[in-house]
Amino acid sequence: MAFDYDLFVIGGGSGGVRAARTAAETGAKVALAEESRMGGTCVIRGCVPKKLMVFASEFPAMFEDARAYGWQVKAGAFDWPAFRGRLHAELDRLEGIYRTMLGRSGVEIHDARAVLKDAHTVELAGGATFTAKHVLVATGGVPMRPGIANAELGIVSDDIFLMEELPRSILIVGGGYIACEFACILNGLGVEVTQYYRGAQILRGFDGEARGLISEAMLDAGIGLHLGTNIVDMCPEGAPQVDQGTNSDALGVEQSGAEVTGDSGAAARKRIWVKATNGHENVFDHVFFATGRRPNTDGLGLEEAGVTLGRRGEIEVDAHSQSAVPSIYAIGDVTGRVELTPVAIREGAAFTETVFKGNPVKADHDLVPSAIFTQPEYGAIGMTEEEATERGGVEIYCTSFRPMQHAFAGHSDRVLMKLIVDREDRRVLGCHIVADNAGEMIQLAGIAVKMGATKEDFDRVVAVHPTMSEELVTMKSPVRTA
Repeated sequence: MAFDYDLFVIGGGSGGVRAARTAAETGAKVALAEESRMGGTCVIRGCVPKKLMVFASEFPAMFEDARAYGWQVKAGAFDWPAFRGRLHAELDRLEGIYRTMLGRSGVEIHDARAVLKDAHTVELAGGATFTAKHVLVATGGVPMRPGIANAELGIVSDDIFLMEELPRSILIVGGGYIACEFACILNGLGVEVTQYYRGAQILRGFDGEARGLISEAMLDAGIGLHLGTNIVDMCPEGAPQVDQGTNSDALGVEQSGAEVTGDSGAAARKRIWVKATNGHENVFDHVFFATGRRPNTDGLGLEEAGVTLGRRGEIEVDAHSQSAVPSIYAIGDVTGRVELTPVAIREGAAFTETVFKGNPVKADHDLVPSAIFTQPEYGAIGMTEEEATERGGVEIYCTSFRPMQHAFAGHSDRVLMKLIVDREDRRVLGCHIVADNAGEMIQLAGIAVKMGATKEDFDRVVAVHPTMSEELVTMKSPVRTA
């Protein structure tokens, strides 16, 4: 059978673009369809704009530190519209780069939603159909709203970067990395932030000691973090009888960060009344649901084509990213494996090696480092202490201290350095860092852990002094064993 394309990629995020480009470079005829903007969640609605907001939010603390170091500086007002304009200009630039790279590789771009009609046929939103020997689904994930009344009044992570005005107050619902990152970001930009999380501690699944330190730092920064708390009811302000006396004072929220400008329409915008499980009632400019993400598989025709979906709607694939239908593959967050952009890129490259170069390659999902851009940051790779304790046969090396830069400025901020070590073969099974620039540090520490370095390998490295990271090579005695 003659096909229109050797490969048709559905989804223009980082993974799909990498697969399309590398496949086209082998001489294959490749097309890619994207219904939104090229670059996907990471470039347009996630990692990149978020990190730029992180940078912006850190300046008030930098100004405060500068004064402690003798500089006569004062934070002015934060101009959200000006920042937002530069932010979107940068996203436009990056999207242009993605399109240019695809074009240079010979990939044909279709700016339309694509769905599967059968194992080899794709239909675009305009009605055009194409056949392909192979189809790769790389549609990523989408944020979820909780199943409560009036949830549509809230915003999700996709909406944050599109706000025309910076709110004066916001309720963030959730305790995962997206919720905690944006709580820190918006607090640093001068927004009055309240956060509800129904669990006992934020950042479930990460190291318990690290989670606790970050939680304390968020509270110290003025974020109104309420654990074991969720929304009971929400509606537009004025719909119920609300006692306006139970505002931020009742929730223990303090204004922090720089002065906010650019919200002249706040008074005219309908605010949202919220009642919490702890009995508090409050009114917020925005309610931001950071309550999880799910694979973006709705309405793609996958099951009709014979593809098996999992409990959350994820595409079930084997180690080579092949679905139950031999001609259909899937990579990235849509598979529900390791939901990180660099992993999707690796999966895209492995797909090309396997399918178009005849060199079967399995993407490596073991010991993947990650970073959470809270303030302070958290970098992690490998086992948490809780996982290691359950496994047994481990030693825990850990230290927590006030870093020189912040101690001199009179701040109480603490950092954490932790290594999980196998008692028998001495391999470092996990590394956890809570500190400024922990993301940068864990990338380098991750190389050693991935290589199978032992605790003695760490010990043999001469410390770089004075740095925070020198503690990773100077911890001599375990603080706990299991």
